[in-house]
Amino acid sequence: MNLKSHLLFTFYTIYVLLVKVMASKGKVRGLSGQYPLVQNVTVTEGGTVNMTCRVEYNDNTSLQWSNPAQQTLFFGDKKALRDNRIELVRATWSELTISISDVQLSDEGMYTCSLFTMPIRTAKAYLTVLGVPAKPEIDGLKKPALEGEQITLTCSSQGSKPAADLRWFRNEKEVKGAKVVNPMGKTFTVQSYLQLQVDRNDDGVAYTCRVDHVSLSQSPQQATEVLEVHYAPRVEIRPTHTVPQEGQYLKLECDSKGNPSPDPVMWTKDGGELPDLDRMIVEGRDLTFTSLNKTDNGTYRCEASNHLGTSSAEYKLYVYDPNAVGQHGTDHALIGGVVAVVVFVTLCLIIVLGRYLARHKGTYLTNEAKGADDAPDADTAIINAEGNHAHTEEKKEYFI
Repeated sequence: MNLKSHLLFTFYTIYVLLVKVMASKGKVRGLSGQYPLVQNVTVTEGGTVNMTCRVEYNDNTSLQWSNPAQQTLFFGDKKALRDNRIELVRATWSELTISISDVQLSDEGMYTCSLFTMPIRTAKAYLTVLGVPAKPEIDGLKKPALEGEQITLTCSSQGSKPAADLRWFRNEKEVKGAKVVNPMGKTFTVQSYLQLQVDRNDDGVAYTCRVDHVSLSQSPQQATEVLEVHYAPRVEIRPTHTVPQEGQYLKLECDSKGNPSPDPVMWTKDGGELPDLDRMIVEGRDLTFTSLNKTDNGTYRCEASNHLGTSSAEYKLYVYDPNAVGQHGTDHALIGGVVAVVVFVTLCLIIVLGRYLARHKGTYLTNEAKGADDAPDADTAIINAEGNHAHTEEKKEYFI
């Protein structure tokens, strides 16, 4: 204990003795309702915090702040502990406020405010120090990754208190990882694992690990890695015309997607080289015919390769005669008209037949009803009805 602290302790002892003597003589009165008032506080590691102790009614009695180790920080306006981080903010008979700057995790604990009445009144305030998590780091990323591989991304962050939460994002969409928390003294190291079955759709995708923590409410920490995936090419041929005709310009576009890019591609016709390079021009991945003719008919193949594999696609070219294409159009229209007429006639026949059957069924039921009174069955009823009908005719002839 330094000299200053020793003197303060001696002064405190003498003060207590004096209070006891005054109390025995009835000098200390009306102090039973005096209690110091404090509040728990929370601060981020490295920040600054104020600790305030107030008394509503004070009869010129001193206030004192002590740390969790019961070391006196301030006795009134007198500093007791040699710590440059601790400063006096306000000292009156009704308030004692101190500040602690560059707060460390070791500063956390129960602080005591004492009011030197008889008996001494105390109030305790807990100082909570939040450990700030370090910027996360992502490990396990292979550059490049191969399509079909399974990789595990690991995100780690140290120094959080309480333990931080780690969240994964695939571009902007959140994906679920597996979280593991390891205590490291007063702080925690947090890890999160994300397993991926890599395919070509992951190429160029950004995977982000974000740290969420109460101490980072304004600016969350995060790390991002962009996945590079190598994959074998896939090929598709797209013609500029669906019905190519003689004399037309035609381009066959070879859409080959792969990583690394499969350049250049190779064009063949019917398994061999292109026969007429004056009219068949290869530009990049495209095959262009400046003017089609019948000799261009055949199967054209586009083949693309990289170190992961080879892929190809075929297009069967048939060059139409422009006049034949027009005649085919007329024939198709004629056939369509004939089919429409046949369908219309068929529908009409169905309607007429339906109406006929409905009427016949009604007649049958009517005749049956006429003879149903005395007939044991439907057939007899019809016969009776016909007989009645004949009698009616006879009656008509008789009256005539």
